[in-house]
Amino acid sequence: MRMTTVWGAALLVLGLAAGPAAAGPTPSASPSGDASAPTSAGTSFRTATEIEQGRTATASASTGDYLYWSFAADALERPTVKATVKLPASHAAQTWQVDVYDGLRRRQACQYGAQTRTAAQGAAEVEVECVLRTVRAWSEPWADDPLPGTYYVRLTTVRLQTADLGQPVDATVRVESEDVGGSAAVDGWLAEPLVPGVAAASQHNGQDDDSAKTAVLSGIEPDGGWSSGWWSDRWVWTGIGAVLAALAGIGGYVLTRGAGRPGRVPPEA
Repeated sequence: MRMTTVWGAALLVLGLAAGPAAAGPTPSASPSGDASAPTSAGTSFRTATEIEQGRTATASASTGDYLYWSFAADALERPTVKATVKLPASHAAQTWQVDVYDGLRRRQACQYGAQTRTAAQGAAEVEVECVLRTVRAWSEPWADDPLPGTYYVRLTTVRLQTADLGQPVDATVRVESEDVGGSAAVDGWLAEPLVPGVAAASQHNGQDDDSAKTAVLSGIEPDGGWSSGWWSDRWVWTGIGAVLAALAGIGGYVLTRGAGRPGRVPPEA
């Protein structure tokens, strides 16, 4: 009876705690409509157009231009960048490529996805995609791991005929992230996200002046602010393990303690 009660309590705790943690990855929420999405792109890192995850940004440009966008990515997210270029009616074969850089302007390798694609002669459009590695809350200084902060998207042609230079094209870019969860959590976090100018702004300690407002070159951040990876479902599973270990200890004690101390036997006469 005691063992039935112990294991029944263990299963109840496991079911209640594992409910929210066992849910699958949740993609970033997409706002209804893209009426407020940007309709232009920057031409350098400093002029990159800021876009929010889940919104589709558009831009009209010329073949051969460098198009730049920027977005914010937080810890435990795995961003996916998709770009589509609508080509002119008449053109030769040309190759398009999308590159992603972090807040330190380090080029981040794509985990998978067609980062470079060649459009055949007369093709209507070309699509490229880059799925980054999971953003880590902290990393060694020498490592090239993705870290929380601003990320830059660069879209351009890397191979085309001279006759196609300057032809008009229309580009669309969309960024979405998958929440990886506690499997990618680490013991540590950054003091500040890798956002351009954040170090200069933090020196003002909240002073409300123009220099503090203009120091941060990027004004976008994830919904709910920067989490810095302090919370993940790994805490839930750690708690479940602790509860099960305690219940197992209690059960072992109940099984091994016996019926108690034996009674005293009177000495023989």
